[in-house]
Amino acid sequence: MNAQTVLGVDLGGTKLLIGEVTANGQVVAQQKMPSDITNQRIATQLILDAIAAYLQQRQNDNQIVAIAVDVVDRVNNATGVWEDIVPGVNQEPIPLAQLVTERFHLPCFVGNDVMAGTVAENKLGIGRVEKNFVYIAIGTGLAGRLVIDGKLLNGEDYNAGEFGHMVVDQNSTVQCVCGRYGCVEPLASGLGMSNRAHDLYPQYQAETKLLITPDERIGADVLFNGYDAGDPLARAVVTQALQALSNLIMNLTQIANPKAFRLGGVTTGGWLVDHLQPYLQPTTMRFVTGGVKNTTLNPNTVALQGCALYGFERLAA
Repeated sequence: MNAQTVLGVDLGGTKLLIGEVTANGQVVAQQKMPSDITNQRIATQLILDAIAAYLQQRQNDNQIVAIAVDVVDRVNNATGVWEDIVPGVNQEPIPLAQLVTERFHLPCFVGNDVMAGTVAENKLGIGRVEKNFVYIAIGTGLAGRLVIDGKLLNGEDYNAGEFGHMVVDQNSTVQCVCGRYGCVEPLASGLGMSNRAHDLYPQYQAETKLLITPDERIGADVLFNGYDAGDPLARAVVTQALQALSNLIMNLTQIANPKAFRLGGVTTGGWLVDHLQPYLQPTTMRFVTGGVKNTTLNPNTVALQGCALYGFERLAA
C-alpha cells in the first residue's frame, strides 16, 4: 500500500530542500537546490518553481495529501501569509499558502523555519517524553520556541520565540539589529561571534594566532578550537558567548519552568553544550531534569521533517 506523504519545502538562506515525509517523520524522497532570499517575491517564485519541478520528476507512487513550507522570519500560521523576511527592512506580506494551493490544488500550510524545527523536536525528539521544553536554534542567528503542555507557543502575532533579542548583558556596548544593546544573538550566534572576533581583533592583534581576514566570516569551530588552544581573542569571544547563552537559558528557565532544553542549528555541537554546563547555576536549573543537550535529530532534515509533520497536524485538526 502506498504511503500518504506531505511534500515539505524547507527554504533556508543558502539552500532549498524539498521532499516527501510520512506521518511518522520518515523522509522518503528529497532534492536540494540553491536558495535565494533576496526578497519575498524572489523566494516565493523559487518555492513555486521547486514544487513544480519536483512533482514533474518524482518517481514514487505515494499519495501527497498536502504541501507544507517553512521560510525564514515571521509567518501567520493561521492564514499562511508570509509577513516579512527582514522586519522593518524587507516587508511584503505574501499569501504563500494561497498561491501554492491555487497552483497545485493541494492544501498548503506555512510556518517559519524555527517553528518547523520545534515541531520536529516535539514529535520525534524530546517531546516524546517531556511536554514542557525549550528549543533553541543557533546558526547565523538565534531563535527558538517554547513548548508548554505539548503545544508550541506562537504568540498573538506569531512572533514568539525571538529569544535572540533578549538582553543578557545590561552593560554591553554591542548593538543588535533590533536596536537594543546586549542581546544574546549578536553575542552568541554564529554570525554574532564572527562579528565580535572582527570587532575585538585590534585589541588582540599582537597576541592572537587566529587568521582574521576583513569581511570574511570566522567559523564557530575556528573560535572553539582557538579557545581550547588558549588563544586570547578566541577566549574573549567564546567566553562572552557562553555567558550570554547561559543567561538566556537560565532566564527562560525562570519564565517557563521547562523540563529540558534542546539546542539545534549548525553552530551547536558537543563542544558548545559541554562548555556551557559550568555557566548554568545549579539552583536555577534544578527542575530542568531533562538537561541542556543537543537535539538528536538530523540537522540537515529537521526543518523539512518538522514542516511536513506540521502539515499532517493541520490536516487532522
